[in-house]
Amino acid sequence: MHEHQRQGFMVRSALVLACAALIISTLLSGAAFAAEPPLVLARDGFFYVNGKSTMVNDRAYISGQMYVEVRIPAEKTKPYPIIMVHGGTMSGTNFTGTPDGREGWAQYFVRQGYAVYVVDQPGRGRSGYLAAAYGPNRNVERGNSASRFVAQEKFKLWPQAHLHTQWPGTGEPDDDASMQLASGQLPAIESFPRQQFLNRDALVALLEKIGPSILLVHSQAGAFGWPVADARPDLVKAILAIEPNGPPFYGVDFVGAPDWFRQGALGLDYGITSVPLAYAPPVQKPADLVVVAQEKPDAPDLVRCYAQKEPARQLPNLQKMPILVLSSEASYHAPYDHCTVKYLQQAGVKPAFIRLADLGIRGNSHVMMLEKNNKEIAAVIAKWLDETFDGKQ
Repeated sequence: MHEHQRQGFMVRSALVLACAALIISTLLSGAAFAAEPPLVLARDGFFYVNGKSTMVNDRAYISGQMYVEVRIPAEKTKPYPIIMVHGGTMSGTNFTGTPDGREGWAQYFVRQGYAVYVVDQPGRGRSGYLAAAYGPNRNVERGNSASRFVAQEKFKLWPQAHLHTQWPGTGEPDDDASMQLASGQLPAIESFPRQQFLNRDALVALLEKIGPSILLVHSQAGAFGWPVADARPDLVKAILAIEPNGPPFYGVDFVGAPDWFRQGALGLDYGITSVPLAYAPPVQKPADLVVVAQEKPDAPDLVRCYAQKEPARQLPNLQKMPILVLSSEASYHAPYDHCTVKYLQQAGVKPAFIRLADLGIRGNSHVMMLEKNNKEIAAVIAKWLDETFDGKQ
């Protein structure tokens, strides 16, 4: 074979191999979408709530608005819709798909007969950003998700991190699943207290528009869920707190072995939120809540919890609806979600606490709704709802 013929053959072979790889990749990607039958919907759309005209330099702008994506099944068998609120740096896409192309929790619960409303927090994603109203914003660098979600088992910043097995990819920075997550992280309002007030008001406006609902909050949004339910206990039929923001009062810095934990800054002035809550007896200012630290943690791989000094003030409005706190095995929340549960219990609330590992569901990170077994975890939540409402939903 002449040299030019050999080179031509090699080029053609490379093109054939490249085309074959593309076809296989497309087929595999398509398989993820074809795994479920088509959704049959009565409505698939969006709307906004809570937008207000705001004057800046004699010009009118909109602020406070929350984008709401709605899916209503053709056969709606559950009376209460589920509102899904994403966490920090993320958007509602956390619930509408996974980094490897599978369906998300939104579709799962629609298939169970629920109407589902997925939001983008004010100032995030499709909800728009008005600096004059919200102040400066903050972006997140990729290392945060690498060490906390994607490849936490390589960083080992907390005792349970090495148990992580459920990320749908290699965890390498250039892996497609890693890139999908990183590409979807968004700038956010820098002030966390401001986020909490804005989201409380927008979520209350959403509840007033659509009626009694189940509130599913993840991570950062946990601090929004408590004040929403406190303000409108008549409209919040249940709270699904998926690794909610915490622990009470003081944050936790993860520093790795051997000490693992360092007390962070005071982040939640009213125990589980920065928004005033209707405590009984009433709390006029954060200093009215006298904080005490646990003498020693409940186990070596857990943080010390902070609580109220006894006798503890109660949270009567949060006693009016069922609450689930759900925690995964390998998450950075694994060392401290129990502190949130203990705080609620001390305030007279009776949350259910499900550790996925106790059900044999292992290896999940904080972003469990994006991981390989996301449907298995959604089924746990659906089962709890059915049992809680005794099949009357």
